[in-house]
Amino acid sequence: MPRSTHKLPGATRPAVPPAETFRRSRRDRAAETAQDYVEAIADLTASQGEARVVDLARRLGVTHVTVNRTLARLKRNGFVNTKPYRAIFLTDAGHTLAEECKRRHETVVAFLRSLGISEKAAEMDAEGIEHHVSSETLAVFERRLRKS
Repeated sequence: MPRSTHKLPGATRPAVPPAETFRRSRRDRAAETAQDYVEAIADLTASQGEARVVDLARRLGVTHVTVNRTLARLKRNGFVNTKPYRAIFLTDAGHTLAEECKRRHETVVAFLRSLGISEKAAEMDAEGIEHHVSSETLAVFERRLRKS
């Protein structure tokens, strides 16, 4: 099927070279995974008193192997402390990241809801948007919400 040549109003050709865009996209995906994990660990710890590999696997819909590999990366990056057969603990950096993620998520959901989007759709859409929204855009969302 041929691509449409119709341009949206205000759309311009990207000023960023494609290779840089793809590198950023890969970095963003890695950061998104870290954010999802620390947020889930914080939620599980708050609701159940601890976060375990089995709980993370169930919550995130991945295998135990995937959780263990990701936890090793998070440990190397200073976000978690783990011990075999024990609960997973967030470091101070992990707690900070989890709090930032939660705030971004709540802001995006509230903004989408203010546009009339249903709670379910806003929650689902925010899960993707929250990881990629710029600080500038998030600040505009927050300003608009304060005006409402």
